[in-house]
Amino acid sequence: METMTVERVIEAPIGEVFAWLTTTTNYTRSPLVVRCALTRPGEAAPYGVGAVRSHLWLMGWFRERITRYEPPYATEYVVERSLPPSRHELGRMTFTEVDGGTLVRWTTRAELRFPLLGAPLTRIVVRPVLTRTFGNILNTAAKAL
Repeated sequence: METMTVERVIEAPIGEVFAWLTTTTNYTRSPLVVRCALTRPGEAAPYGVGAVRSHLWLMGWFRERITRYEPPYATEYVVERSLPPSRHELGRMTFTEVDGGTLVRWTTRAELRFPLLGAPLTRIVVRPVLTRTFGNILNTAAKAL
């Protein structure tokens, strides 16, 4: 299981950054993201707890469920299904006010589910592609905000 974290300071107020990054349909403005949809709204907010999102990125398809939603400080999710198949323990974004804007820390803990090859393929292929995609999304958010 690999833990992957990407951080960026985005020069915008924390509430705006949180709103932009939790509305995942915005991700299609960045490279490597093909389609994102909210397939079931959350309990208290569209992208709140219980929301289900569907993402098609160049590296695969993911169905995610929001498990934590604390605006404007944190959101967490779990990947319920994916192609290629993966095990997913954690998806988390935290937002912290800092001088000059908002520090975003995006962490995921996952591994491809392939006997014997899952761990090395995750480390060699998935880790660099996923962290680059996260970085592209954060850069796109910075430009948009």
